[in-house]
Amino acid sequence: MITIKLVCVGNLKEKFWTEACNEYIKRLGRFCKLEIVEVAEENKHSQIDKIKLEEGKHILEKLEGKVYLLDITGKQLSSEELAEAIGKDMLTSSTLTFIIGGSYGVSEEVKKIAKSKISFGRATYPHNLMRVILLEQLYRAFMINNGSCYHK
Repeated sequence: MITIKLVCVGNLKEKFWTEACNEYIKRLGRFCKLEIVEVAEENKHSQIDKIKLEEGKHILEKLEGKVYLLDITGKQLSSEELAEAIGKDMLTSSTLTFIIGGSYGVSEEVKKIAKSKISFGRATYPHNLMRVILLEQLYRAFMINNGSCYHK
């Protein structure tokens, strides 16, 4: 069974975000092993570059398999295109890792490691909401790849 790993800067503080994520985690359980790794948000530095560098070190320690970075400058994929990419990458990697960076983005080192950069549009979303969106899109991708009518 494929492992999907989400590496996220920060944690979910509000109950409603946790509940929404838990619903998709439960649904995804029939398709993959899901691992969510939260790395600490840095707040001991006042310089953005130092924050991204520190968070980046923690992100890099957690990466494995095929790595996708959620990035506003990444390639915008339809749900079908994401499903196709996941299906193809599952053939060559046992782990697919998705990165949701911090408030200031990610370090250049993280960007270099992540060969696949994907975007869910040009808008900026709160990190908690982005986690829910990503989980829903992963679930949708698996449903598409399994011929379900969930995706209409």
